[in-house]
Amino acid sequence: MRDPNALIDTATLAASLGDPSLRVFDCTTRLDPTPAGSPEPYVAVPCRAAFEEGHVPGADFLDLQGEFSDTGTHLHFMMPSVAHLMAAFGRHGVGPGTRVVLYSSGTMMWATRFWWMLRSLGFDNAAVLDGGLDKWKAEGRPLETGAPRGYPAAIFVAAPRAGLFVDAAAVKAAIGRGDTVTVNALGPQFHRGLEPSRYGRPGRVPGSVNVSAATLVDPTTKGFTSLADAAAKFAAQGVSKDKRTICYCGGGISATIDLFLLHQLGHDDLTLYDGSMGEWAKNESLPIETD
Repeated sequence: MRDPNALIDTATLAASLGDPSLRVFDCTTRLDPTPAGSPEPYVAVPCRAAFEEGHVPGADFLDLQGEFSDTGTHLHFMMPSVAHLMAAFGRHGVGPGTRVVLYSSGTMMWATRFWWMLRSLGFDNAAVLDGGLDKWKAEGRPLETGAPRGYPAAIFVAAPRAGLFVDAAAVKAAIGRGDTVTVNALGPQFHRGLEPSRYGRPGRVPGSVNVSAATLVDPTTKGFTSLADAAAKFAAQGVSKDKRTICYCGGGISATIDLFLLHQLGHDDLTLYDGSMGEWAKNESLPIETD
């Protein structure tokens, strides 16, 4: 594992609670169906109510769509400006000398999304809770109820890394390039275009391969699959360290599970197509492929 500090287990977190430098965040968002006729793929609902019903003691809550995304676009979860993120993370107490632990419920993808965002800002002292709140609860660990108490505000100073996010033009330009592999993290039925897509046209970015984020999680523990298993799944699709890898999904969230594991496997040239199929499938000028 390239960066053991980027992953934390429940026992280690439990033993760390009370550390004044620790910042624990619940990152969970829920995707609800839209009303009939809506052009949007879903309604993004921050899971604050569920947080108040039970969370890791001392944790704060992060609203991805409401506070940490670009609200000037109809697309969900798009990266806002560096200045916007510096202010938002600072409000939540992330700054020099702090150790961040990110978790979510149901799926770890909300936590890995925040991890990827922080990595793009040059903040490397963040970890994803393996198994999330599901594993924490299954082990009978303590929960706290009520509104978040928050952390003292801090000054977050970013050192942005270039290239961790790309747009549709860059993805289109990479089609057919032998030095680049584009990975779709959606399920195989959506990758192949066999089922209707809530994002628009069914199908995939032409030439992209499929390593579903769901296959990279152990269904029993809710934690990540082994690195050996992940490596085999990526290798089977031609994903190798000598190629640039572009990951995408529906809204730039589940693909960060792929990116997290690729990073841990030692891949360096990794990027996320932030708009993903939420943008690509609706733009008729962009090519699409089905089986």
